[in-house]
Amino acid sequence: MSIFIIVEGKNDRSRLRRLLTSDITILCTFGTLNSAKLDTLQKQVRDQEVYLFMDNDSSGKRIRGILRDAFPDAEQIYTRRGYAGVEGTPDEYLIAQLEKAGLEEFIIYPPPEEY
Repeated sequence: MSIFIIVEGKNDRSRLRRLLTSDITILCTFGTLNSAKLDTLQKQVRDQEVYLFMDNDSSGKRIRGILRDAFPDAEQIYTRRGYAGVEGTPDEYLIAQLEKAGLEEFIIYPPPEEY
């Protein structure tokens, strides 16, 4: 069973890629969603497990709404309002949200800081 996370942009994808194993496929909407892009995403995901991780802004909420309709069984992952999107969210908060979503076995935890 494959696991997919859909994010808005390539910077969001690269931010999450550093924290997740290659077992997770991260797809991008590239900030826009038309019927062709939505169709492509649905063909890629098919009936696999999917998570939606959008920015907490008006654009992210609009995209999440469209994707929620297209993927009604998708798990929702949220970033905190005030962070500059997924790409601007601190690693600790991203990790906490990924753990909350049940993805801890796929997280690449950063080494503890030495003092």
